[in-house]
Amino acid sequence: MADDQLQVELVAADRTVWSGQASMVVAKTADGDIGILRNHMPVLSLLVDGVVEITPVDGEKVFGAVDGGFLSVANNRVSILSQFAQLADEIDVDAVRAELESAQADSDAEDSADRVRRAEARLRAAEHAS
Repeated sequence: MADDQLQVELVAADRTVWSGQASMVVAKTADGDIGILRNHMPVLSLLVDGVVEITPVDGEKVFGAVDGGFLSVANNRVSILSQFAQLADEIDVDAVRAELESAQADSDAEDSADRVRRAEARLRAAEHAS
């Protein structure tokens, strides 16, 4: 690995969603957005439902949606671990819109708020892929 690169892994419970070398990662943590560049200080943080942005060394930016999880940074390695993670180009926008409408109409306020947040994160990620 070159000195100016990060080794990044975006991992869901059932698969590795994206793995490769990148120059930057941006994620939404419980404390706010965080940007990671090479030689970043070690970090272990909780992720909230949101969009993860990865700038690969070669190619266009990669956007993914995560349902919370953890972000770990150490020695130019970035691990993003989530129960569910999906790349923007894998998202079925019509299905997510239907899920969002269903969640907004649901009377169980706590569960529906989580579902709304997750659907909105997926839609934001999908917008970046367009």
